[in-house]
Amino acid sequence: MQNKAEHQAQQVWNLAELLARVDNDQELLHDLLGIFKEEFSRIKPSLEAAVAAGDLKKAADVSHALKGMLANLGAERAAAAAAKLEELASAGEQSALKDALNVLGLEASTLLPQIDAYAAEVRH
Repeated sequence: MQNKAEHQAQQVWNLAELLARVDNDQELLHDLLGIFKEEFSRIKPSLEAAVAAGDLKKAADVSHALKGMLANLGAERAAAAAAKLEELASAGEQSALKDALNVLGLEASTLLPQIDAYAAEVRH
């Protein structure tokens, strides 16, 4: 099992790919990342509430949306965690949802600071 430092050392998102998608427009990427962070801060509590309430349909729907957002950012590990959550919710595996949500939370706790660091770098 990985420790937190090893986990964080792995690539969290593919910045080069993402920059290529926006024709290396760092300002545009900065704006897109800001939108992502706003949406993520809105969606994550909704997902947490759905999991806590045992609302499998909502958990699957929200996980699906989050998976797409993360994939568009090139955040493959976080997107995979959201996909797993969607898969479990769709299959009715309620007992495994909290653990899957924790994995997604770990991925987010690694991704979001890297997004913030990139945004701060672009603004200077």
